[in-house]
Amino acid sequence: MISHFQWKPLFKKERLPGWKISFYYKGTHYEGIYHKTGDIEWGRTYPPHDDEPELKNDIHELMLFHIYE
Repeated sequence: MISHFQWKPLFKKERLPGWKISFYYKGTHYEGIYHKTGDIEWGRTYPPHDDEPELKNDIHELMLFHIYE
């Protein structure tokens, strides 16, 4: 489960093309860049391979709620 999800635009005046994201998942802090295509560039820490598809889906749902409401 994702907790403490935060996002902010990469550029101050634009809602696109991407956002910085950060959150905790299973006790580990993750950060990255969420692109308008739905792709995620992970920061220093990558999620476990088995968890990544579900995690990406959950992040996509959160971004749809916050950005494209």
